[in-house]
Amino acid sequence: MTGTTPAAPAPGLHLPRYVREEAATRTPLAFPEYRSTALRAPLRTPVDLPHRLTEVTGPVLGEDRVLPTDADLTWRNGGEAIGQRILVHGRVLDSDGRPVPGALVEVWQANASGRYRHVVDNWPAPLDPHFDGLGRVVTDSLGRYEFLTIKPGAYPWGNHHNAWRPAHIHFSLFGRAFTQRLVTQMYFPDDPLFGQDPIYNAIPPVARHRAVSRYSLERTQDNWALAFEWDVVLRGADQTPFETEDDGDVA
Repeated sequence: MTGTTPAAPAPGLHLPRYVREEAATRTPLAFPEYRSTALRAPLRTPVDLPHRLTEVTGPVLGEDRVLPTDADLTWRNGGEAIGQRILVHGRVLDSDGRPVPGALVEVWQANASGRYRHVVDNWPAPLDPHFDGLGRVVTDSLGRYEFLTIKPGAYPWGNHHNAWRPAHIHFSLFGRAFTQRLVTQMYFPDDPLFGQDPIYNAIPPVARHRAVSRYSLERTQDNWALAFEWDVVLRGADQTPFETEDDGDVA
């Protein structure tokens, strides 16, 4: 989105090279400080299964089912959400640095007061009737996505004494088929809660910057919204830290 515009991918089906993430940058499946991983982490080492034709072709949620309004989280139920407007944008890239077009990107997040619109979230922070925290978009031919939303607030989550989650947005990415799904979280720069958050600190130090967005003055909209840029790299040496299938809660 900034700098040189990437070239559009050549037509046809491209199978990305399967590049295993280096051990030094891989997020562990079990992390004692993140207590729920003790119940979720697999007891055996996961086996890598390369994607073949079956995994990269199949039914997907087509663009005709994703509306332009789905990418604007600031207007729901006939009214405007409360909080700091932000524009979150970036690209989805494969291990070779090629853009990934047609990927379904879904997000969910807490509102400006740090509360999810979810039945199990009952801490005493106000709910916003015009914010449900849900959005989705399909990447364009250059792998680009963009959301207009509200900057989420921090919230307590009970992992340890006085535990608060840094502001973050959950991302879910679907590839060419529903068997291709990855889940991760995007953080904001210079958050004072990073030091005591075990989910963020489970990421090896050399890779933590990949989970943190960058403030973009170029894309910030005058008198309207701050902009944050965040690229998602699916595999390889620069892979974005992802959660396992068992970590799909609202934390």
